Amino acid sequence: QVQLVESGGGLVQAGGSLRLSCAASGRTVSSSAMGWFRQAPGKEREFVAGINWSGGYANYADSVKGRFTISRDNAKNTVYLQMNSLKPEDTAVYYCNVMSGWRATTSNNADWGQGTQVTVSS
Repeated sequence: QVQLVESGGGLVQAGGSLRLSCAASGRTVSSSAMGWFRQAPGKEREFVAGINWSGGYANYADSVKGRFTISRDNAKNTVYLQMNSLKPEDTAVYYCNVMSGWRATTSNNADWGQGTQVTVSS
């Protein structure tokens, strides 16, 4: 069973940047597609970005395309989300999880980490 710990969130002004990290433990995720998701207050959790096992392919939600970049370091069992040009509507708790494929938009793992809060002020 994999444990996921997200970090790197915080408070930033609109137009700013943050880099989120997702550290996996318990088992290696180097052969798994991974993804980032977010949940804003009063809304359902939504897909943000996905990446294949090698990092060679990525998929993004239309709302973040061109602003966010997902990457991974398999040697560190870690996945990253670089977020640029942040907008107030990006405010949410951000989670990472294992995915069935890099084109998927949901996770096939029922267990979620605590997430990391991102707040973008206008």
